[in-house]
Order: sequence, then C-alpha cells, then structure tokens
Amino acid sequence: EKIDHSTTMASSSSDKAAGRVLLPLNINPTRYDITLTPDLTAFTFAGITTIELTTAHDVSTSTIIMHAKELCFANASYTVKDQPADVHEAEEISVNMKSTTVSFGFASPIPPNSTLILTIHYTGFLNNQMAGFYRSSYTDIHGTKKTMASTQFESLDARRCFPCWDEPARKAVFGVTLIVPKELDAFSNMPELSHKTLEGGVTKELTFLDTPIMSTYLLAFVIGEFDYVQAQTSHGVLVRVYTPPGKSDTGVFALHCATKSLDAYDDFFGIPYPLPKLDMVAIPEFAAGAMENWGLVTYREVDLLIDPTKASSNQKQRVCTVVTHELAHQWFGNLVTMTWWDDLWLNEGFASWAENWAADVLYPQWSMWDQFTTGHLSAALRLDALKSSHPIQVPIHHAEEVEEVFDAISYCKGGSVVKMIRAVLGMKAFQKGLGNYMKKHAYGNTETFDLWKAWEDSSGLPVQEMMASWTEQTGFPLVTVTDEKWESDKVTLTLAQEWFLSDGSPLSAEDVEKKWCIPILTCTEEGTQQDMIFMREKTATVTVPLSKGGWVKLNAGQDVPMRVKVTSTMIDRLSLGIQSKTLPPADRAALLSDAYALVKAGKMQPEGLIKLLSSYKNEDSYIVWESISAILGGLDAVMSDDPVMSKNFSALAKKIVLGLLGQVGWEAKSDDGHLDVLLRGMMIGLLSSFCYDDESVAAEALKRFHAFQADHSDMKSLPSDMRSSVFKIVLKNGGTKEFEDVKAYFDQASDNAERKHVLGSLGHTPVPKLKNATLEWAISGEIKLQDFFYPMGAVRSSSNEGRSIAWAFMQKNFNAIKTMIGNANSSLMDAVIVSCAGGFCSNEKADEIEAFFKANPVPRSSRKIQQTLENMRSNAKFLALLQESDLKSDEFWSTV
Repeated sequence: EKIDHSTTMASSSSDKAAGRVLLPLNINPTRYDITLTPDLTAFTFAGITTIELTTAHDVSTSTIIMHAKELCFANASYTVKDQPADVHEAEEISVNMKSTTVSFGFASPIPPNSTLILTIHYTGFLNNQMAGFYRSSYTDIHGTKKTMASTQFESLDARRCFPCWDEPARKAVFGVTLIVPKELDAFSNMPELSHKTLEGGVTKELTFLDTPIMSTYLLAFVIGEFDYVQAQTSHGVLVRVYTPPGKSDTGVFALHCATKSLDAYDDFFGIPYPLPKLDMVAIPEFAAGAMENWGLVTYREVDLLIDPTKASSNQKQRVCTVVTHELAHQWFGNLVTMTWWDDLWLNEGFASWAENWAADVLYPQWSMWDQFTTGHLSAALRLDALKSSHPIQVPIHHAEEVEEVFDAISYCKGGSVVKMIRAVLGMKAFQKGLGNYMKKHAYGNTETFDLWKAWEDSSGLPVQEMMASWTEQTGFPLVTVTDEKWESDKVTLTLAQEWFLSDGSPLSAEDVEKKWCIPILTCTEEGTQQDMIFMREKTATVTVPLSKGGWVKLNAGQDVPMRVKVTSTMIDRLSLGIQSKTLPPADRAALLSDAYALVKAGKMQPEGLIKLLSSYKNEDSYIVWESISAILGGLDAVMSDDPVMSKNFSALAKKIVLGLLGQVGWEAKSDDGHLDVLLRGMMIGLLSSFCYDDESVAAEALKRFHAFQADHSDMKSLPSDMRSSVFKIVLKNGGTKEFEDVKAYFDQASDNAERKHVLGSLGHTPVPKLKNATLEWAISGEIKLQDFFYPMGAVRSSSNEGRSIAWAFMQKNFNAIKTMIGNANSSLMDAVIVSCAGGFCSNEKADEIEAFFKANPVPRSSRKIQQTLENMRSNAKFLALLQESDLKSDEFWSTV
C-alpha cells in the first residue's frame, strides 16, 4: 500500500493553527535559485530550480515533499552542502494533483541537522488562465499581435512556475535568472546583476540581484516589449512605470502617485522602502486589479495607465488608489507578512485603509475619507449583514479556501475596522504602534494579535479586548436609541445594541446575546464631541452637550462599522442639519443609507424613507448623492417586480434626478472641482437609468453621441466621465443601428479603459435578439477573459427581461464558460455568477438558481453563490414588505 506523504496536519498548541494543512515543518528552504527559459511560441518553459534546505534533528524520512502544479519533472538530486561530489538522485518522483504537491523519494534517509542543495529539472506551461507563469497577447506599434509572459503567484500559484514551499511563513531569498529572446525586455523584483548575450546571438541571459527574505507569492517576473517613464523619489528610490510600446505618456500620472506615496509611506512607517527600485507594469491580461509583488508591482492596464487627454476623473482616482494600495503592501504584507491565510485581512484591510490615507495626502480636495464611508464602508455593511458572511479572521484549513475571502470583508470591513482603531487611538498612538510593529517584525511573519499588542503598547488601551468582537465574529451591530431626554443644554440618550441582519430575520437565543465593544462617537453643530464612551454591554447611556436646542448625530464621521436607528425627534432635528448642510456630508449620507437598511430589515416604515429622501432635494454633495444613487438603484431593482409601485417610484426618481440635472447641467464648468466632475458623471448615469425616455435627455445624449462619432477625440461633447451613460441612453432609445454604432467603437478605441465603455453599456439595447448577441459576443474569444463578464452584467442589469435572458444564457453555456475559466482565479467565475444570476427578487428564482448550482457545482465559488442567494431572498422579503405598505397606493405617491 502506497502511503501518501503529501501533507501533514500542523499540530500546534494554539487552536487557531489546528487543522491547517501544511507541508512537513522539519525541512525548510532558505534560498531558491531559479533559472527559466520561456518559449513564447510553444507556450512552455524549461526550469532549473536549486534550493538550499535546512533539515531539523527529527527528520526521519527519505522523501522531500514540495508544492507543484502543472509541472513535468525530469529529475531531482541533492548534495549535502560542502560535499558536492556525493550526489543523491531521486529514485521516485510522484505528483499528487489533489494536494498539488510533488514527492521526491531517495534511496537513503534525508540527513538530519544538515544543509542540503536540492536541484530539480522540469518543464511547465505558459497558460492563458492569468495564474502562475502565464501568457498575454498584445499588439505592437506596427499592429502585429504578439505574446508576452508575466506572473501572478498570490495566493497559491508560485507552484505553477517552480517547485517550492508555497506557504507565506516559509520565507526565503530568491535568485532569478531568465533566458529570453534578445529583443525582449525582462525584469524581476530586483535590479539586474548581469546581462549576457548567449552563443548564437538569439537569446540573452539576465541574472537579478538576490531578493530580501520573502514569501513565495511575492516573487515576479515579466518578459515582453515595453516603453517606460521613470523618476526618483525624494528619498532616492528609482521608480519606473512600464507601458505598452508607444504609450509611455500614459504612465506619467501613476508615476507621480507612486513617487509621492512612497515618500509618504517612508515617513509614516518610519522605515525606508527596503528595495533599491520599484517597477510598476501594465499587463494586457490580468485577473485582479493589481498585485503587490515586492519591487515589481503588476497591474491591469486600466488600473495603471491614464491617457492624458481622455481619462476620466473617476479613472484617475481609481489609478491613484490602486497604486497607493499596492505600495502600502510593500511594507504591510511584503516586509511584514501574515503567518497564514486566516490573517489575510492584515494585508488587505490595512492596505484598504492606507490607500485612502495616501490618496488624501496627495489629493486632499478629493475628500477620500468621506468617499470611504459611501464606498468601502457601505460595501462592508452590505455583505456583512448577511448570515453567509464570515468573520474578518476566518479559519482556513486548506490554503485553497483563501480564494473565497478576497472579498469585501477582508478589504472593506478590514479597512473600516482600521479606520475605527485610528479614531479611537488618535493618529499619534496609531502611527507609533504601526512603526514599532514594522520594526519589530520586519522580514518576519505575524498574526493579528501582534498588531493589537503594538497598539496596546503605544496607546495604553485594551485593544485586544476591544477588537475581538469586530474581527472574530461575523456581522456588526445595530445601535437603537430606545429613550431620549432633551434639555436646553444637553440630551441623554439610552442605547441598545443587537446583531443587524439585512432581512431582519429573528435572532436565536444565542444570537440575541451577541455584542460588540462599540466606541460611541457623537457630533453636534459644534463639531465632533471629544468625550467617547465604550458600549460593552447590551445597553448604555450617553449624555451629549447641546447648543441652542440643536441636533445630535451618533457614529460621527461614520468611524464605526454599524447601523444606527434614531428616533423621530432626532430625525426632525437632524433634517435642519441636512437642509442647512451643517451636518457633514458623510453623516448626511449615512442617515439615508442607515434608513434604507432599516426599512429593508423591517425596522423602519418605508413611508419614512421616501419622506426622508425628499428632504434632500437641494443636495449638491457628491458624497451624499452616492448614497441617494445607491438607494434609488436598490429600490428600483426591487420595485421593478411590481408594475404599480414601479411606475410611481420611477416618476419620483425621475423628478429627483431631473432636479439634480437642473443644478449640475451637462456642460463642464470652469470652476469644477474633482467631486463636481464625479457628480456630473453620476448624474448622467442616473439619467440613463431613470430619465432616458425624457425627450430633452434623449435628444441631448444623441447630439453628443453624433459629435463623438464624427470625432472620437472630441472630449468636450462626450467626456470619458459620461461616455458609458450616454451610450446607454442612445442604446435604450435605439435599435440595430445604434447597437452596431456603439459596438463599432470597441475596435476603434485606443485603450482598454475606452473599450470598457462599450462592454458596460452594449447590453442595454432593448432588443432581445441583440441582448443575446451581446452575450454570445462575450464568450466568442474576441473579449479578453479578464473583461468578458462585463457585457453579461450589462444585459442582466438592463431590465427584468435582460435579467432572464442573462440567466438563461448562463445555464445554456455553463460548460463553455467553465472551460474558458476553469483553472483561472475564482474571482472570474464569481463575477460571471453575479453578472448572470444576480438581481432577482423572488424566492422561486433563488430556489431555481440554488438547484442549478447543486446540479452543476462550483466549489471555489460556493460562498459567493450562498451570498447571492441570501441577497435574493432578502430582496424578495423586502418586496413583500413594500407591497404591504402605503407605497402600494397611488394616493401615497401623490403626497411626496
């Protein structure tokens, strides 16, 4: 009987580590030397990996087990260091595809307490799944289609490129050598050490300096043709942005963001950026947004390149925050790395906070912290109100499970919790704790506890006790004002907390007991109150000083990830703050988003929400409109299943949006700031949803579209910020001709950001046959895999009919879709599922979709399917609740 040595359960005194599937801990790598020779025509590569290993005193095996996936092994052998003559050849090489490991069996036992040099010869595939060492196609300056190669190793795909101990705590030094065609550029994490032309003059060998000690998932290399722009930071680091040939000017904006934010992070952490250079590269086919490989950050093109004449304000903000996110990782994640994937949030939560901190340093006029509340925080609260959510610190036994937690909990709730800690500790103790944490754990691995400890030491506060409730349990609290006592100079509020669920479903006896340690932050017209209490129990009382009988707002600045239910007296008083705008934008926005969530959970009357909406009629803040827009979209999606309510709601939405059009207008103004431009773009998006059939709106959109058709560089008639929305309005009022006109721009567009305008709008044609044609086009191979789900989402979100067409299409073509992305990052399948099966508002549809995925399982997307179904059932419950309210009657609508 053959014994499978592929994995061992890590035994540990800590419960947290129990059950993790790890490679045996008694053989450890300290150094890898990797030589790769890619063949860009056959889509293969040859590899030689030499690994320096240390063996423990208790090694009692003749087998060395490593991670490997989709590699073909020729031979393996080891020598004991300083005894090079005595070579031990592997007698047996066995691959375990399920555990993605390879075992090298030797004739005699592995020597204990020794340093070994293990050499492995193998070949691999340059796949097209955007994972591991993979290929992308690009068009050179002569219009010729060519192939390049790059890497994406996080989380578990370094093993697709070289055999290794592919776990974040098994850090080592990496020496990389690439043998590539002499006309191509190639780079890795570190600068070149040597560059020599090989015999025959066709290829060259590039060897790179050793990396610092780091995790396997951060190694990277790129091979292709590039132009670049470069600059030096004030602190002396050389930064380059590599772009497609002929497009180096598109790298200038990201280069500015990178040089400025590297210096800002140097100062913030008190530790200089540890590498001699930083390269950032745009990759034509890329599954995520970007990847923080140490010293060689890779990006999806739209997240790095900015066309100086065409780029929208939205796109600039996106590029800036993606760059600042990835560069925060150079410290948080790369220099100090989580021990295991269950602390992924330490990487992503912190970087989600830091991207906003650095963007705010660079562009204070963008109001990034206000935008955080309607962006990251809202996304976190939406997902975390589902029972199918998960704790920030999620137990992970098999590393593969981590793919399912690259989500709004790790990123957005993680970032929101960091923002809360900063509010509680104050910036000084917050920053000091981080600096000490970085210095203490540099080049090492940590767990969440280590970060809490650093902040406890810097602040003197019980951070561990305070934070456990936020990171170790699913969900967040609803704080309800249960009693109020108003006096001339103060108000005393009694508060109660409970677990908030999006559909308001009853809590079990155990769930009722759940509680959080909640910092209660308040603001009045005088600003944010300095006094803060911690609500540790189910109820608390807070007294807030008032001036001239004014208003009070709980959760000032939205620093705590929670919902608040206020009293009608508080709303009446706050409405003065809304109208006078003395209540800050993030707080004005929060009143609405909390009200919407409460209505959906059956904890507030729907009529109250509609009336509250109408007190925002003079609102001109982009931040607040982000909240209004989300509510209009949410109500529309649910009410569209009820013709009577839908007609009345659409009329109100149209009135609200046309009111905004009157304030903002189609034309850019000379004194527009960044947020004004974003607001106009959002407003035209709302026009495409609610006012596309308005005669003047349709005519204006068509006029601008025709001017754009005559001259694609006419940025005055059709700026990028409104391009997708104008395409939608034209499509919704048109037929085959308009469909063909918009689609034609896909091939004429100069870059991917422009092509995305077509991908995101084409499905809004009202013609069913053309909706189907859009879906067929999505899987035709003409659209890159990284983008092929966008047209599906456009069809699904276009109308109730589009929803049904997209779902039918997915069922019919499910095997073809699985074949296209079966081995790619699971985020692509997640996107397809949401794009085709999301958006329904009935239990029957939820049951049908659940049955389909039972019959056609997608294990790596099971959490996403669960969350989609729970959302759907929650919306069905919401619709039933609205149908039982006054919103069902025409009379109600005539009063708003």
